[in-house]
Amino acid sequence: MSRLTDVRDTAKCHPYLMDGLIALSVYVVTLVGPHFAHRSELGPVTTSTVVLGAVASGALVFRRQWPRLVLLVTTVGVAGYLALGGLRSPLMLATMIAVYTLALVSSRRDTVIIGVVTAIILADAGVLFGDRSWLGPEILGLIAQIGLATAVGEAARNRRAYIAAIEERAHRAEQTREEEAARRVIEERLRIARELHDVLGHHIALINVQAGVAGITLETEPAQAREALAHIRKAGRSALEELRTTVGLLRQPNAPDEPPTEPAPGLDRLPELVASFAASGLPIAQEVIGEQRELTATVDLTAYRVVQEALTNVSKHAGGAPATLRITYTPDELQLEVTDAGKACALGDGTGHGLLGMRERALSVGGTFSAGPRPEGGFHVRTVLPA
Repeated sequence: MSRLTDVRDTAKCHPYLMDGLIALSVYVVTLVGPHFAHRSELGPVTTSTVVLGAVASGALVFRRQWPRLVLLVTTVGVAGYLALGGLRSPLMLATMIAVYTLALVSSRRDTVIIGVVTAIILADAGVLFGDRSWLGPEILGLIAQIGLATAVGEAARNRRAYIAAIEERAHRAEQTREEEAARRVIEERLRIARELHDVLGHHIALINVQAGVAGITLETEPAQAREALAHIRKAGRSALEELRTTVGLLRQPNAPDEPPTEPAPGLDRLPELVASFAASGLPIAQEVIGEQRELTATVDLTAYRVVQEALTNVSKHAGGAPATLRITYTPDELQLEVTDAGKACALGDGTGHGLLGMRERALSVGGTFSAGPRPEGGFHVRTVLPA
């Protein structure tokens, strides 16, 4: 198999060399063959055999470049040999190779027409100019040889087309796999970005507020400064714990069945979240409408992260204005609303990463998201999730 592969590779790299060897082989067989066969089977080597054999065999060197012209030359050469009274000769191999070559690059219909026309031309030359009958073994053998070359060429062309189709499908499948892998990488990067933003943004905002308080009251009110530093320490510890949990989940891509080291946060941790904002000086009025019930893990996490990010934005951009958190449970939906009464909001244009992350989270679970300034002042965030 390896030797056959090497021959094929050599033929592709040096086509004229291989075709030259084929042409030389046909010519040698044409001249030497009659000496090893019975006189009644192959005709003797004559001047016409030498000349016409050289022309027909030599044309095979260019069979890949001009297949139709080569078929014409070989057919005329063999027809001339038969018209001059020649008997069966290995020179017929030249025409068979030319028919085979042309069949490789032609359609099935054209291949059949080429084979039929070639067989008719050679048969006519043998019958009209030689003492042969249409049903004689020489003519029937000649037609059978052309038919064999045509059939083999058609089969080889179909096989090449089949292999090319398989390779094309494999290439498309590989390309699709690469595109799917790239898409998943992008989705995973967005998910990591959202998760880290939500985990760190909230705690860093609280640390920033408490650090400002500590800086102002450090000398005048040491007790309040110590309380602010305690809040900073608590927020930092919480940030580290959530970051460790998030990184731990991201480091387990091949272990989907392993339970996380800590449950993902949900609305059950909302009191703790609200308390952390209240400790930083953000008054939050909370209202729950409807009967609370258990949610799916993805919806529960999405709801918590949306509320967390919305309150973080209020803390950073609403200038200390009070916020209102309203959670509404309906038979099919979970509605979350966060509003504030701030005079200005830097995220009113909707270009912040926080708003983008909230929108992506809501859409990822089949929900809706809207945010914008209120006519009476402040900012309003509303998310509806399937429940």
